[in-house]
Amino acid sequence: MSENSALFTDFYSLTMAQGYWKRNPDDRAVFEMFFRHQPFGGGYAIFAGLGTLLDKLTNAAFSDTDISYLKDLNVFEDGFIDFLKMFRFNGTLWAMDEGTAIFPNEPLIRVEGSLAECQIIEGLILNTINFQSLIATKTCRIWLACGKGKIMEFGLRRAQGYDGALSASRAAFIGGASGTSNTLAAKIFGIPAMGTMAHSWVMSFDSEEEAFDAYAALYPDRTIFLIDTYDTLKSGIKSAINSGKKLAAAGRNFGVRLDSGDIHYLSCEVRRLLDEAGLKKAFITVSNDLEENIIETLYKAGAPVDSWGVGTRMVTGGVDSAFTGVYKLSARLEGNAALTTSPKGEVSCVSVPVMKFSDNPEKTTNPGIKQVWRVRDRDGFTVADVLGLDGQDELKQGQRYCFWHPSADYRHFYHTIEGEASALLKKRLERGALTEKPPALAAIREFAAADLETFDSTHKRLLNPHIYKVSVTENLRSLKLGLIQKHFGDRN
Repeated sequence: MSENSALFTDFYSLTMAQGYWKRNPDDRAVFEMFFRHQPFGGGYAIFAGLGTLLDKLTNAAFSDTDISYLKDLNVFEDGFIDFLKMFRFNGTLWAMDEGTAIFPNEPLIRVEGSLAECQIIEGLILNTINFQSLIATKTCRIWLACGKGKIMEFGLRRAQGYDGALSASRAAFIGGASGTSNTLAAKIFGIPAMGTMAHSWVMSFDSEEEAFDAYAALYPDRTIFLIDTYDTLKSGIKSAINSGKKLAAAGRNFGVRLDSGDIHYLSCEVRRLLDEAGLKKAFITVSNDLEENIIETLYKAGAPVDSWGVGTRMVTGGVDSAFTGVYKLSARLEGNAALTTSPKGEVSCVSVPVMKFSDNPEKTTNPGIKQVWRVRDRDGFTVADVLGLDGQDELKQGQRYCFWHPSADYRHFYHTIEGEASALLKKRLERGALTEKPPALAAIREFAAADLETFDSTHKRLLNPHIYKVSVTENLRSLKLGLIQKHFGDRN
């Protein structure tokens, strides 16, 4: 199967798409992707995967073998099969900048198009954004935990399959990893390739020092000795010092890696021994099932660690294995109306707002075609994200507003916008074509780090983070309450 096969979708998306096509292939709608809960009990997440998604969406199609498979299922009519043969996503997609710090219940992506095409791409959107956002968020937490230090991602062997490893490497780089051990990912995405040695290298020689000397001879400018194969302090570091002195005499530096044991104690002892040997420039890297809580403890305790190797718990998400992104219908467009926008992004069409009601209040959605504004203070620090109706709400500097809790209850606050109120959703695809070339991965990584700096440190702490305000405008609140009243009023 082609990696750009439009068959990469849930089966119900195809059965519903056939229903939409049969009823009226020109019916159009607006869908939004958002997520419900922050992963890892954190106070923020990092939006990742947009570049991958745009590439796949602009190339998605049903191959001849895909079509043959669908025909053989005897579920789809010939006319719908013909529709799928010609399928290309021809809608409009709005999204936040990749790398943006994101919060629950706000649209990350807004899609407008025919009901059928919007439904077909649901699985691709959710699969791509959910996984990469999860891994970017996990990596960012690790990066902050080590004081924004140097992290090597080496989770290839533990990742969930071939694509999982590649996607994780890309997302981890956005989140703050300095490089990856995944050589293919390094090539594809332009990520620095990194690696040390395995215990098998040391065990293939008669002695550690012989193994270290041989490695240093091969890679004199990128030597890192793995010193815990037999005994870290009684043999490993002693052999590393002997081999390291030969490198130092030639004007080259080196590092040592700890992969087991008490990292705090061992790193302190190794640092002491290196310094006593006159090798003060030699660096220490550590690994061994690390995650953000362990790393933060070591960092705050002053462990003399220069870089961190993280694998399993970074590329799998560790204790939180999935991101809670969902994709919901927010408006129907009457007849054949196309969604058009002014240069400022206001919506100019007749639309029918819709929302999902639920016995579980947290699953109730916000209706209508929405924009997300990030409100900042006069110093550029974030105050709140505000959901409003695109084309009706426009937040302006110097004006005072009442912002409501998204659950449409009594909680609200008044705020005068002293800084910038910027619209986060920007047009990425129009009629299925890119509106501009996506940024390079390195630029996304830099943006993610800079964007997070605008948030108070209380939102970024690992334990009991302060909840960032995501609010709705009075217009959106009124629309939502009106639909609730209409629905339950009719039932009563």
